[in-house]
Amino acid sequence: MNDARPLHSLPINDVYAALGTRPDGLSKAEADQRLRRIGPNAIRETKRRPLVLKFLGNFTHLMALLLWAGGIMAFIGHLPQLGWAVWAVVVINAVFSFWQEYKAERATAALKRLLPSYVRAMRGGQEQRILAEHLVPGDVMQLAEGDRISADGRLIEEAELRVDQSTLTGESHPAHKTSEVVLGANLARVELPNLIFAGTSVAAGSGTAVVFATGMETEFGKIAQLTQSVAEELSPLQREVDRLTKVVTVLAVGIGVLFFALSVLVVHRPVGIGFIFAVGMVVAFVPEGLLPTVTLALAMGVQRMSRRHALIKRLSSVETLGSTTVICTDKTGTLTQNEMTVRALWSGGRRLSVTGVGYGPTGHILDGAEIGPAHVDEDLTRMLIIAGLCNNARLLPPDAETARWSILGDPTEAALRVVAPKAGLDLDAEARRSPRQRELPFESRRKRMSTIHRTDTGLVAYVKGAPKEVLALCPRVRMPGEDRPLDEALESRIIAANDEFAAAGLRVLAIAQRRLPDGLAEYTPELVERDLTFYGLMAMMDPPRPEVAEAVDKCHRAGIRIVMVTGDYGLTAEAIAARIGIVRSARPRIVTGADLDAMGDQALRDALGGEVIFARVAPAHKLRVVSVLQDMGHIVAVTGDGVNDAPALKKANIGVAMGLAGTDVAKEAADMILTDDNFASIVNAVEEGRTVYANIKKFITYIFTSNTPEAWPFILQIMFNIPLALTVMQVLAIDLGTDLVPALALGTEAPEPGIMDRPPRRITDRLIDRKLLVRSLVWLGSIQTALCFLGFFYLYWTFGYGDLARVPRVDLLPYAQRLLTHDGVVYVLATTIFHAGVITTQIGNAFACRTERTSVFKIGLFSNRFLLVGFLVELTLITILIYAKPFQVIFEHGPLPARYWAFIALYAPAMLLAEEGRKAIVRRLEARSLRRTS
Repeated sequence: MNDARPLHSLPINDVYAALGTRPDGLSKAEADQRLRRIGPNAIRETKRRPLVLKFLGNFTHLMALLLWAGGIMAFIGHLPQLGWAVWAVVVINAVFSFWQEYKAERATAALKRLLPSYVRAMRGGQEQRILAEHLVPGDVMQLAEGDRISADGRLIEEAELRVDQSTLTGESHPAHKTSEVVLGANLARVELPNLIFAGTSVAAGSGTAVVFATGMETEFGKIAQLTQSVAEELSPLQREVDRLTKVVTVLAVGIGVLFFALSVLVVHRPVGIGFIFAVGMVVAFVPEGLLPTVTLALAMGVQRMSRRHALIKRLSSVETLGSTTVICTDKTGTLTQNEMTVRALWSGGRRLSVTGVGYGPTGHILDGAEIGPAHVDEDLTRMLIIAGLCNNARLLPPDAETARWSILGDPTEAALRVVAPKAGLDLDAEARRSPRQRELPFESRRKRMSTIHRTDTGLVAYVKGAPKEVLALCPRVRMPGEDRPLDEALESRIIAANDEFAAAGLRVLAIAQRRLPDGLAEYTPELVERDLTFYGLMAMMDPPRPEVAEAVDKCHRAGIRIVMVTGDYGLTAEAIAARIGIVRSARPRIVTGADLDAMGDQALRDALGGEVIFARVAPAHKLRVVSVLQDMGHIVAVTGDGVNDAPALKKANIGVAMGLAGTDVAKEAADMILTDDNFASIVNAVEEGRTVYANIKKFITYIFTSNTPEAWPFILQIMFNIPLALTVMQVLAIDLGTDLVPALALGTEAPEPGIMDRPPRRITDRLIDRKLLVRSLVWLGSIQTALCFLGFFYLYWTFGYGDLARVPRVDLLPYAQRLLTHDGVVYVLATTIFHAGVITTQIGNAFACRTERTSVFKIGLFSNRFLLVGFLVELTLITILIYAKPFQVIFEHGPLPARYWAFIALYAPAMLLAEEGRKAIVRRLEARSLRRTS
């Protein structure tokens, strides 16, 4: 640009000069030169880590490296089947982890899809159809109804041009555009009426514009850049699993090195045998099945949420929902039904009520008693006609596809059309009697819309808009049968009625008209919208969804705070918030967008410390609110539906896009999509998230319990030279085979009573805390270990080895050599009964892990059918591993005689009853403590 003044303030000739172009457009040579210098008109993606490297990264983290090393050690120790099995674990975990992490950045792709492929532009005096990405500053674009706009431009010609800018502003009304100079406008850039923007579309009319910004320099491009610059953060569960992986890796390596040293240096075993022991300890202490089990449990949570109208795009988001402490929500369509209904009127000094809900033209107008069609006075009739004809919405009756009345157009305008039939008026007939000649579209700057109609008495302007803005243009008020001057008393009555409606949560529009003088030179807002006669107020409500109040109450009980962030007026937002219980104090603080712009971060933190509603804010303000809440330590979920909501959706811990009203960009940037646009679905998803987290702790307890009997055989072998009761391959069979299905079944447990009556989990809370470790490793693990060794020693005793010191040490020989001697066969059967004992004790352990304090008999011992299937699967697997010949060799089993199964069958009830006894003692102690405190 060669002129320092803003483009919107320049006359048209100066616009051409500033952009170095002319009315017939750039020449091809000029355009090509600018394209080489500036680059294509496209949204550039930030350079990201290649997908291949992301995948390979799952093979090189600490746990993977540990298992790679373990496999190598197994090959060195002449156990190739163990080496391949351990490496298979690495591959399985890598695939699952990559699937969980795989989420390509598609918000940018969605932004690109909103840009058209071709555009009409003047090149060298001729209109040409060129690729949109070849547009450059200085090109002259031609616009027609239905076109998507490909670049930011300054209008130089227009004919009734209206542009849908909802993707940028969230404003549902198409904005009227002009080619006139705009001087001293106190407007946001996207609200300037002589500028058009990439990604928007032409709703009506036509125009010509000179391009001044392309690609990443457009308003659309800046949003894309902001969205890309918001880094994705790990979810609480991802951070916790990463921490767990590091701790377990360090612990397993340390123990493996220790036992290798003890085996070689103290017990003086060969180095190869020492390797085997090291691998055994590593495998025993690393819960190889944990990562795939967590991933599959999250996937099942996603499936359950989808049945409750919440589609989850990232698996880790399931658990993050359960940690949510704040939900930032808009109002329209999320908390409300997005179905405007006129509820009250103010006409001629009277306040009237309107019955009926939705868009069906059924209901009545009441003034104490019902006013029938024969009793509707002329002034009320005129107000309803003005509202119905200054209107672009259409009502659609029920048909074969839709059982209810529906609309085409703006819900507010549709609500105004519904009232007329309730007073016995036929708006179609009125439209034929007073045909429309001209329209002055709604603008956010004027906050009004006007239509000009030809009547029997001449041209009349019908006007509707924001009450204060319309009232300021009215020197007269229509009172019963006459026009009266708008004096201070009448103005006070009208403003008081408006405030009363707004305080009740109603959206209010003012209705006015003017008989236009003959020979009016032009129909501009300045000439038409003046000297109006005020006819009345129409107050409507988008009623709250009936289930929202219960969902809000559930949030309060769960310690989750709800912050309303809306573009609506403060009084209306406050009334809705109070009605559904979001705010409970008499005077919550209302912060507007202008207030936010003037606030520092500390002032915003102070405001967020109490009950606050953010009203009349642009969607761009959400990003700052979300950022400050996160700085305060909150886990934030935020709702949005527009393009400019994308940065806030991505910045939030959980971005929630509207599935019905949301744009593609919002849906791509979000972590969760609501298929019904309903706030209650968010709360249902939070409940599912908490349940998933609780269930993950249950199956971690279950998995860790079996780690204890897996580790003790190696410890006792080193310390006391007791035969190794469980081989490394059998450990893998437990971790990656028999334990998986029951663990997943615990992930399907229904929420325990009161799960939404607890505060959110703190960020500092650990998934694996001291309480879980004590319960799983010390208490349940010790019982399980003792029972398994009981079966191990019992089998030796029944074969005549009463003195274990006399048992030959055959445990480290190759499997084939063991079967050549009686002692070797007995040892194989002893490890088999130990392995089978782990399985049967895990059945009792799974029942025990279903609850933390409540007796499992209270919730129904067999209520989780999936768990029963899990028991059947693990019993089938252990039977195959023990009795099928190929698996006997791989997992070093012998065919266990039937009489031993009767012995180990007692393990499951023993485990369950021991844990039930502990829970009973805990409940008794808690009850006693509660009685003392009360």
